[in-house]
Amino acid sequence: MIDLLVSPFVEFAFMRRALLGVVLLSISSCPVGVFLMLRRMSLAGDAMAHAILPGAATGFLLFGLAIVPMTVGGLIAGVLVALGAGAVSRLTVQKEDASMAAFYLISLAVGVLIVSLRGSSVDLMHVLFGSVLALNDEALTLIAGISIATLAALLLLWRGLIAECLDPLFLRSVSGIGPLVHFVFLGLVVLNLVGGFQALGTLLSVGLMMLPAAAARFWTARVDTMCLLAIAIGIASSTAGLLLSYHFTLPSGPAIILSAGLVYFVSILFGGRGILRVLVTRHRHRTA
Repeated sequence: MIDLLVSPFVEFAFMRRALLGVVLLSISSCPVGVFLMLRRMSLAGDAMAHAILPGAATGFLLFGLAIVPMTVGGLIAGVLVALGAGAVSRLTVQKEDASMAAFYLISLAVGVLIVSLRGSSVDLMHVLFGSVLALNDEALTLIAGISIATLAALLLLWRGLIAECLDPLFLRSVSGIGPLVHFVFLGLVVLNLVGGFQALGTLLSVGLMMLPAAAARFWTARVDTMCLLAIAIGIASSTAGLLLSYHFTLPSGPAIILSAGLVYFVSILFGGRGILRVLVTRHRHRTA
């Protein structure tokens, strides 16, 4: 059993690079996912994951599968979509969720069209679903930099982020850092989605951000514990997904996300705040 779990990472360098990449992504993106969930912006994260596609596709159109151009393009596109959706929601009658949905649908279509102009269906699948087993040193350096920047920003803005999750109006009334916290956090979301894009593609990168966070919510109410648990779930799910993809010849990205999805469903049922616990508590109250 130990040989089945360890030997793929010992024998193959590409498996070690993949494992390092998803561990770094879990450490970085899972806490961001916790705050997205607490701010009730989970679907906004999904929309922003698609929003980076036109920029990444433009980088691919001009330079091929080069990491730096695709990353810079994805960052620019994500920031533009986030700012555009926010401006529409503030200057018109349309709510932010509707404007974000409109922007992401347009971005997804434009991105697919751009990739199709130059690349093949294989290139399109690479952009949409990533290739975690093909991570190179350049990609790992980028992901490591994103992880360090994210953790540093979270530590600096920790109290502000928690305050904005609980009562953003109160934070704005007592402090001038409310807008700064909001826009820095949106920047962290885009940055981590771009990092996740290198491994999991634009369609699946948000999965590693949100599923571990959603699963951790069923086990604890403390934000710091929730973040640590989400990281642990992300790392465990990523490792399990890589092993499944290796032993059963499955696509690695979907295997990782489905592993996280399995943990999520287990948490729904057996978590300290899950369905079974709620049913047992209700039964005790009725019989008391």
